[in-house]
Amino acid sequence: MLRVIDTETCGLQGGIVEIASVDVVDGVITNPMSHLVRPDRPISPQAMAIHRITEAMVADKPWIEEIVPHYQGSAWYVAHNASFDSRVLPEMHGEWICTMKLARRLWPGIKYSNMALYKSRKLNVTPPPGLHHHRALYDCYITAALLIDIMNVSGWTPDEMADITGRPGLVTTFSFGKYRGKPVAEVAQDDPGYLRWLFNNLDRMSPELRLTLRHYLGE
Repeated sequence: MLRVIDTETCGLQGGIVEIASVDVVDGVITNPMSHLVRPDRPISPQAMAIHRITEAMVADKPWIEEIVPHYQGSAWYVAHNASFDSRVLPEMHGEWICTMKLARRLWPGIKYSNMALYKSRKLNVTPPPGLHHHRALYDCYITAALLIDIMNVSGWTPDEMADITGRPGLVTTFSFGKYRGKPVAEVAQDDPGYLRWLFNNLDRMSPELRLTLRHYLGE
């Protein structure tokens, strides 16, 4: 069982206002859960405009520490941009899997928001009625559909997906050199010799760049 989890927050620094999850068991989405949460800080206007959760909706709700036990107990937690959800949540006592990192590995050079991937991969899932994008349970259904697609295409096990999540991610765009601002996937197609030259001649490179060059050079 893989538990797909999503949070909505007061802003980029955290402060959970909603948590939700669904379980993926043998390729089937099951066991939906969601709770509104009283945050530990004010909800920013920018965040409220995105998820449409107001201060009044959460003023009398329990704190995250009271709610999170409902969501604990899985060996695997899956999120789109798992580094964010794992940072804002209390310790979940399981391995994290990031569908954004997995998608970057599988399909370099495209857009990686969960809705962009949902559309580009032509996925189909029916979230519960009355919800919208950027409500936690709705986004869980989108991410779960993406996870099932990733597993079907890649054949990766949960262990392999957690391993990839823990590794450096692929660089998508060059930030230096003659191809600055160009997608790496495009340069790999048009001028693979440049990637080989970089790999052989750069004395210092980030783990992300080394992994990216190895990926496109087939090593």
